[in-house]
Amino acid sequence: MPRYFALIPAAGSSTRLGGETPKQYRMIAGKPLLYHALQVLTLEKRIERTFLAISPEDAYWERLFSQVPINRTMPLRCGGASRAATVLNAMREMERHGVLDNDWILVHDAARPCLSQAALGRLIDELDGDVVGGLLAVPVADTIKRGDEYQRVTATEKRDGLWQAQTPQMFRVGTLRNALQDAPLDEISDEASAIERAGMRPKLVMGERSNIKVTYAEDILLAESILTRLSKA
Repeated sequence: MPRYFALIPAAGSSTRLGGETPKQYRMIAGKPLLYHALQVLTLEKRIERTFLAISPEDAYWERLFSQVPINRTMPLRCGGASRAATVLNAMREMERHGVLDNDWILVHDAARPCLSQAALGRLIDELDGDVVGGLLAVPVADTIKRGDEYQRVTATEKRDGLWQAQTPQMFRVGTLRNALQDAPLDEISDEASAIERAGMRPKLVMGERSNIKVTYAEDILLAESILTRLSKA
């Protein structure tokens, strides 16, 4: 039977949040951002182990390591030049730790601290046995404008059929690795886009709007509010 593993690519050094500390280690609700993303995965009993792909020069991980379930978490110092390169490097490392091509891999953003157990469970339930795999996503609710290089509107896009991609994104290990190996990694923004380039159609699984990605400083207060609500649920 295929098993479930998770992967968090956490090798980035984004500065859009401000400050010298990498975004994944910024404190939110008293814990590093990465801790919250990791915790929900380790609480899902079907996930055997969560791998974290970090930079070879990462000097922050050890501070977090004592706070997580060591037997179900493994850091891999294999960060690449892009998110897609980091994921591909990690998947090659995971093979050395007994992960098989037929197993499932759930790739989750380090900057998404508000994933709920319900949404995670729904993703696994709906994709178990699927021939392709898929991702959490929510229908686009806002009016979408296309702009030019001068920030002038060139078109209003139709929202019909548009979804906002979230994570985790869940695919067979061999399928995702092969798709990434055959793709221009600097053009791959998420795992589903690599699968699409390989000619497959990932399934959209209804996510939650609270599963936000922390990108800018103002996102921190919103994430803290959501985490407080989730802790009381």
